[in-house]
Amino acid sequence: MPAKPKLGQNFLNDAQAIQRIATSLGDLASRTVVEVGPGAGAITGALAARAAHVLAVELDPVLATHLRTQFPSGRVTVITQDVLKFDFAAASAAAGQKLIVAGNLPYGITSEILLKLAASHASLDRAVLMVQREVANRIVAKPGSRDYGLLSVTVQMYGPAESLFSLPPESFSPPPDVDSTVFRWRFAPRFAELGVEESNFLPFVRRAFAQKRKTLANNLRAAGFSTAAFAAATELTNIDPRARAEALPIEDLAALWRAVQ
Repeated sequence: MPAKPKLGQNFLNDAQAIQRIATSLGDLASRTVVEVGPGAGAITGALAARAAHVLAVELDPVLATHLRTQFPSGRVTVITQDVLKFDFAAASAAAGQKLIVAGNLPYGITSEILLKLAASHASLDRAVLMVQREVANRIVAKPGSRDYGLLSVTVQMYGPAESLFSLPPESFSPPPDVDSTVFRWRFAPRFAELGVEESNFLPFVRRAFAQKRKTLANNLRAAGFSTAAFAAATELTNIDPRARAEALPIEDLAALWRAVQ
């Protein structure tokens, strides 16, 4: 099937990588898997061979038609829809279980899809996703590293993420301009554990990382926090007021949020 670059279509054609993605999801014998952007169906076939049911969410109607002719409807249900509008909660309720997610994500809307999955976390168990390597590095980054930032904290607040393997452009047709990385994300939100509120903590983190070169104090002052309140909070939490957000683990960011409330 010809790819449509405007839709971010780069079809995976590495047979070994396809099998590694499928096996990285674990035991699928009784599970429903949602595949994001199945494209020409390379990964879909590997999933259908292992899972009880595959929901293939494909935006391109031409590819969706191709998938319906390629796979039996009893094992694979093709849904012609933008995944950003897909109702994971309804699909989970219909399946009677939390869903497993797989997909080679379109690079142009990777962040939006990750946020969609995070918002749907109550309906999800785990995901194995392929993204641009630089994005994966940011997702799994640890405090103090060059890649650690807002995306790292946001994703990891919804559960642990780990890189599995990377692929060169030649593994795809047409080849993208960048390397790709497959990572696994297990959905286990940390908000209650850390004593923070989802609706308020993430905006706080966004402000803390607003300008990477600035200190935490400067970023939060620019966001409207008073100098006195910030000083009191850092003293209470024993956090260096001159630190940058990229140096603080999630636990320290949560402690600081609790202190400034």
